[in-house]
Amino acid sequence: MAWREIIYQYDGSFEGLLCCVFESYTKKERPTAILRDGDDEPSLFEIRAVTTDRAHAQRIYRSLYKRSPEVGPFLRRAFLTCLPDKEMAIYRFIVKFYREGAPLLSRLSDDTYLPLLKAVRQLSGEVEQFRGFTRFSDFDGVLGAEIEPKNRVLPLLRGHFCQRYANEQFFIYDRTHRELLLYANGRSRITQIENFQPVLPGED
Repeated sequence: MAWREIIYQYDGSFEGLLCCVFESYTKKERPTAILRDGDDEPSLFEIRAVTTDRAHAQRIYRSLYKRSPEVGPFLRRAFLTCLPDKEMAIYRFIVKFYREGAPLLSRLSDDTYLPLLKAVRQLSGEVEQFRGFTRFSDFDGVLGAEIEPKNRVLPLLRGHFCQRYANEQFFIYDRTHRELLLYANGRSRITQIENFQPVLPGED
């Protein structure tokens, strides 16, 4: 049966991307591109919005885990990288991984695996850098820091700083990706925010 070509549009979440994989296999389609909501790209192909369904995402994640427990966490990290067109890079890897299984992870020079591997290594290096060198200021009793990483490091820094400053209130703002990590009273969350301008006491 011939696979139909189409462009997918998703909500920008890792679960949403896994739902694109689910859509591809259930509808026998091969996306030529995977765009985030709000992205516009002229194309001759049909563009379809893929709804994020946690059950569908979990089915894909579990199927990957059965083939190798390593691959799911690896792809979660790959999703946080600044690799250009990472959605299609991850999709192509998953397609090949379904075909070849865990042995693919030992072929470090594979053309679908190597770009993701390099990107994840760069992400890991950047995470370590910000763990050691993020500097906080005191904003009237609340600790705050701003960073400008290449990759989306906040989800990976979250546990470290929440443990380190467990008895404090703090925030870290990622200017590059406009993400804000907030922590107070033992609870944390990461939220998207377009404009964030913290003001030190005496500056307002």
